[in-house]
Amino acid sequence: MEKKEIAMVGLEIVAYAGDARTKLLNALKEAENGNFNVAEQMIEEANEFILKAHQTQTKMLQAEAKGEDMEIGFIMVHGQDHLMTTMLLRDLMKHFIQLYKRTR
Repeated sequence: MEKKEIAMVGLEIVAYAGDARTKLLNALKEAENGNFNVAEQMIEEANEFILKAHQTQTKMLQAEAKGEDMEIGFIMVHGQDHLMTTMLLRDLMKHFIQLYKRTR
């Protein structure tokens, strides 16, 4: 894969992770307001974006596994970082939503 292709993959991961992050933060707001069904739906939508990011990431893993040379740039590193922090945010949001449910 060429460096430009890798950068585009990184940007795609950033976009999917960003969409998931937005859904997750909105889910927390919904839970704060007692709208747990909406919050859980938003978590599911975030999961779909995270899955798309993982599928995009898998393209890179498969190419590297086939022996293709990879010149990883900052954009790809940023994409990976963005995805991992979004996955952590998802885990936290699930926990917070459960806490809100207990207090209602």
